[in-house]
Amino acid sequence: MSRFAKPLALRPTGDAPPVRTAMVLAAGLGKRMRPLTATRPKPLVEVAGKPLLDHVFDRLRAAGIARAVVNVHYLADSVEAHLRHKMADMEIAVSDERGHLLETGGGVAKALPLIEDDRFLVVNSDNYWVDGPVDAIGLLAQRWDEAAMDALLLVVPLARANCHKGRGDFHMDADGVLSRRRPGRVAPFVFTGVQLASRRLFADVPEGPFSTNLLWDRAIAAGRAYGVVHQGLWFDVGTPGAIGATEAMLAGG
Repeated sequence: MSRFAKPLALRPTGDAPPVRTAMVLAAGLGKRMRPLTATRPKPLVEVAGKPLLDHVFDRLRAAGIARAVVNVHYLADSVEAHLRHKMADMEIAVSDERGHLLETGGGVAKALPLIEDDRFLVVNSDNYWVDGPVDAIGLLAQRWDEAAMDALLLVVPLARANCHKGRGDFHMDADGVLSRRRPGRVAPFVFTGVQLASRRLFADVPEGPFSTNLLWDRAIAAGRAYGVVHQGLWFDVGTPGAIGATEAMLAGG
């Protein structure tokens, strides 16, 4: 783990502690992005002039995040080298999954000893988003309610989910409580890959690989999974074709 000077952490409204640490998920195989991922990991695929991972860290810096824990598996040496050379202004710890890919939930569970905080950001490293009037991470911090929530997901309306081909992920009531898309139906909100999570979400998790969906379902059943709507732009950059479409939309304003 490398240690660098720490910027001030984002301070949310109310009595909630600052968001200090982000877990950045960078271990995936990037199969949908082939052939671009044949020789480089998906987080290092370039969009709008820089790797996706760099865009994520730009957002973390803007929000005042002091620490990042990054998990690695596929072409892990390339990701670690990039972190050493490009992220020298942040404190970074690497959670090594070279021996066994643990999926999203298992990856965060393995990294918990490195995260240290009771509440932390979890970000997919292949995201591309543009902040609106309120930055997305700041919005999550402002809306967090420690007494009510185990997970707070940043969602975007399906109609504004650029390049996204799915049917939506969640319904959300007036209080922000999430429920799943019903089978065979369309849901109005898409998960952006950005969330605030409590360590409570990872209590009594299974050993080995598992998806965060397992934990969300548990939190939904308990009424402790919430959402907040992203106020800016979001792009699902999951395939090579989506890169050009994203860049064209950005260039067109």
